[in-house]
Parts: sequence; C-alpha cells; structure tokens
Amino acid sequence: MGHHHHHHSHSHGHSHGHAHTSNKKALLSSFLLIAAFMIVEVIGGIVTNSLALLSDAGHMLSDAAALGLSFYAIKLGEKQGSQEKTYGYKRFEIIAAALNGLTLIIISVYIFYEAIGRFLAPPEVQSKGMLMISITGLVVNIVAAWILMKGDKEENLNVRSAFLHVLGDMLGSVGAIVAALLIMFFGWGIADPIASVIVAALILVSGYRVTKDSFHILMEGAPEQIDIKQVKEALRKIPLVKEVHDLHIWTITSGYPVLSCHITISDDGVHDDILSQSQRILHDEFHIEHSTIQVEKAANGCPSPYGTCN
Repeated sequence: MGHHHHHHSHSHGHSHGHAHTSNKKALLSSFLLIAAFMIVEVIGGIVTNSLALLSDAGHMLSDAAALGLSFYAIKLGEKQGSQEKTYGYKRFEIIAAALNGLTLIIISVYIFYEAIGRFLAPPEVQSKGMLMISITGLVVNIVAAWILMKGDKEENLNVRSAFLHVLGDMLGSVGAIVAALLIMFFGWGIADPIASVIVAALILVSGYRVTKDSFHILMEGAPEQIDIKQVKEALRKIPLVKEVHDLHIWTITSGYPVLSCHITISDDGVHDDILSQSQRILHDEFHIEHSTIQVEKAANGCPSPYGTCN
C-alpha cells in the first residue's frame, strides 16, 4: 500500500505597520462615536415619541456592528502568526456577523410593525427634539465618515465596507430630519412612519445580505470569487496528473479561502514536483494560500483513472 502525504503551505500575515494602525484607530474611534450616539438616539426616540429616530438608531446599530466587526477582524489578523494552525476564534467574526444580520432583520420587522400602527393613527411627535437629535446624528455620521476616509491609508476592504455603511446611515438621518421638518411646518404626523419605513427597508436589505453571506460561509460554501470548475481544470492540466477528486474549497473567515483535494498522478509522476506546481497554480491564479493536497499514484488511490470516484 502506498502512503498518503499531506502538505500544508504557510502564509504570513501581511501587515503594513503604520497604515495598519491608522485603519484600526479609524475603525475603533468611529465605532465608539456611532455606538455612543446610537444610545442617545434610542433614548431620544422614546422621549420624543419618534419612530423615525428609533429606526435611524437601528440603522446606527447595523453600522456599529459593521465597524466593530471590521475592527475585530483586523485585531485577529494581528494574532494570526502565533496560532497559525488552528482557526479557533477566526470563525467568531462570521458567527457574530450572522447574529448581527438576524438582529437587523428582527429590528426592521419590528419597525414595520410599529409603523403600520402609526399610519392608521399618527401619534404626537415632539418635532423640535426630533430635529435636533437627527441633525446631530447626521453630524456624527459625517464625522465618522471623515475619520474613516482619513484613516484608510491602504485599500482595506473592511474600512471600505464600514464607510459605505456610514454613508447609508446618513440617509437615515436625512430622512429623520426631513420628517421632523414636515411635522414642524406642516403638521404631517404621517411623515414619521414614512421615514421609518424607508430606513427599515435599508436595514432589512443589509441584514439580509449579511445573514446570507455569513450563512454561506458557515455552510462551507465555495467563496463567490472562486470557480471550482476552473480550479479543477487548472489542476488537471498539470503534466502527469490523471485525476483530481475530493476537491473542496471553503472560507474560514472573510478573505481566507482554504482548499483540500486529492490528485491522482501517473506512475512516473514525482510527488513533490506536482505538489509544488499545484500549489503555485492555486496561489498565483486563484489566490488560495492555504491548501492541503494529497497526491497519490493511480494504483493506490482511485480504482479507475477516469474519475468514477469523484
């Protein structure tokens, strides 16, 4: 019987020192700013009886969660070196994202439910307080967006997505401001539930997207940017490779794809050559740095070289 060999490739965390810390600082400070204001807005929404403020606070929560997760992801990236072999806590980011997505969906459903009651009987809303708080909210978002723009020295995906969240949040604040003005000048109480329904729809969309993406990762789905068929074809094209089977590609945490597969080679193929060739292809063409590849001679592995045992 032949032996199965396993081989792991190593990758080292890429950090660019200074830019890295500025990203982290930017994320942390905008997170604290938005989280603090979110609490103010919840209290304000209850005191002024404005659903639009509450829904904007809900949107702020989705924001704060995005910022917090991005910060956490960068922080985990720093610890990566010491515990390279196990994924342990790396998965936490995905589980947190899934919970966050579900929370957002629940919040938006609650706002829709509340808004229906308000369409039928618009309650009294203290528009002055509502206006003050929503204007402050807009300022907070602008400051947060500015901090993120200034902090982003390198193209960091986390920072970019956080920035987009904050921009979306501005719409929520603008909605609340417009509603407050309409109530103040025209006495249109119905503007409050209208604004909140619009914001709730935004929250629902981002909640759905976050939940869908994180569930895809938790279900070990293949990363969207990698086409499994193409990977298989590329590996099959290596000289002396007969068959590629048991091919799995999944994601540990965002931006961390992992691959494992068996490669059957003809009897005159050299194990280590084919291993290094396949890892080079995976790295260069598909940007997969972590792969476990089992190379086996046709006789030992697959009963038939024609892929009946995929």
